[in-house]
Amino acid sequence: MIHEFEAVVIGAGGAGLYAALEASKKAKTAVLSKVYAIRSHTGAAQGGISAALGNVEEDKPEWHAFDTVKGGDYLVDQNAALILAEEAVQAVYDLENRGLPFNRTPDGRIDQRRFGGHTRNFGEAPVRRACYAADRTGHMILQTLYQQCIKNQVTFFDEFQVVDVVMDGRTCGGVVAVELATGDIHIFKAKAVFFATGGFGRMYRITSNAYANTGDGPAVLARRGVPLEDMEFFQFHPTGIKSMGILISEAVRGEGGILRNRGDERFMARYVPTLLDLGPRDIVSRSMITEIRQGRGIRGDGKIDDYLHLDATQIGREIILAKLPDITDFCKTYLGVDPAEGPIPVQPTAHYAMGGLPTDIHGRVVADGKGGFYDGLYAAGECACVSVHGANRLGTNSLLDLVVFGRRAGIHIADYVKNADPLSFDEHVADPAKKRIAELTDGKKGLHGEKIREKMQFEMMANVGVYRNETDMAKAVYILQELREAYAKVRVQDRSKAFNTDLLEILELGNLLDLALITAESARNRKESRGAHSREDFPDRDDENWLKHTLAWLDQDTVRIDYKPVDLSLWEPKPRTY
Repeated sequence: MIHEFEAVVIGAGGAGLYAALEASKKAKTAVLSKVYAIRSHTGAAQGGISAALGNVEEDKPEWHAFDTVKGGDYLVDQNAALILAEEAVQAVYDLENRGLPFNRTPDGRIDQRRFGGHTRNFGEAPVRRACYAADRTGHMILQTLYQQCIKNQVTFFDEFQVVDVVMDGRTCGGVVAVELATGDIHIFKAKAVFFATGGFGRMYRITSNAYANTGDGPAVLARRGVPLEDMEFFQFHPTGIKSMGILISEAVRGEGGILRNRGDERFMARYVPTLLDLGPRDIVSRSMITEIRQGRGIRGDGKIDDYLHLDATQIGREIILAKLPDITDFCKTYLGVDPAEGPIPVQPTAHYAMGGLPTDIHGRVVADGKGGFYDGLYAAGECACVSVHGANRLGTNSLLDLVVFGRRAGIHIADYVKNADPLSFDEHVADPAKKRIAELTDGKKGLHGEKIREKMQFEMMANVGVYRNETDMAKAVYILQELREAYAKVRVQDRSKAFNTDLLEILELGNLLDLALITAESARNRKESRGAHSREDFPDRDDENWLKHTLAWLDQDTVRIDYKPVDLSLWEPKPRTY
């Protein structure tokens, strides 16, 4: 079956919905998603969206932009960061005007709270910059944008898994997708295709990411020759629930929560004396792992699965219930802990991909490091790299990235499709996808994918985690290559067509294996420490040799790497101190 639209959006999170909303004002627009829109992973974002409103204390967009650049360890493209910060203010007010129920100050303005790495006057002291709706900010953004899309008559195709993209050289003309309800193959023809498929944290064993976060967009495009940028930078959030990875929002620390070690010490004073527990996430995660390695974890055995305490008792029950209701429920449900009365056991959890599909400030996907683009191919959100996060994303900048660059991409798409011609093709473009699915469901006995998945997740957690070195990463690359070879022998156990989750999981596993290999090879290639990429064998940042973006191409079983320059137009790189 062939469907024809002017614009097709893949993914129904914040970036996808905002792009669809803007594109639909001028173009016939469809959204494809493997989950229902309001179940997209944007809904898991808790703490807030950053904007220099200055409602609680003085703030300026240029301070926000500088914090973003510094927080990203100077790998951030600085013009993009300035756009992010400057357009943040109107973006938040637009969401408010569309119905988003932000928390309020006593005089009725949008309330703001502190978040890690956000400061006033270029690092002088913490600042209240995060606008929030209790601890459900992402969920409220989803609800708001989805309702607006319905109002604007955007067409939704829920529970469709994209398995291929239609390309002719550097022009994109559509996608091929499986309808999960029937198992049927559908072709979506469009002048512009926008990818907003989110992150790929499920390649790690302990992660805050939903089961659906399997990097479908970047993987599908990588297999079609599209490069991926800065894949070595993967953020570990400091406070995931012990052994589970479920996120305990940075908002807890923003409201006054304190990290404590086995001796009940506020240990962050040792690492980030100015910002303390609200240091950038990469620094806080490394500090926690260091405490654990040195025997100051709660168990004190120095093993990687040891943990620390997040103490929220001093915040007070009234504030906890008013501003952190979901966090309270998580703690009671999964831990049997009331955060108003006892500490929360936490450990760093794989959280956010700074790298992804390379784009410009309009969401256009970059083809190389020389200024070339793909026509009709766009991306934004966690699957993309604009790059406003550099080597380490600041908390609350993810939701902001979604709405600012999702909006920008939607506006550009609406103008692009007016003069663009659609690619000419027929139903045979779906043949590669049909062949692959036929191989998986041919009835032959084969491996079950679950053991491959478990091994991949274990190796990535152990060897391409918070701390890295050549030996461990080389081991990870070797094992990942073996796993990809084994994956070729995987077969679907359930050969029914309707809601075949076995098939879906195998397709997702293939995506994760490809991205894990690119991540490990990119990390092994970067011989320095910067942001979330911390090498024990190269402990220092090396601006002379490594102040550049990585571009990685997947060529069957190998990863080819090239580079593109970082925009340093506003601030010279400096040592990163807090």
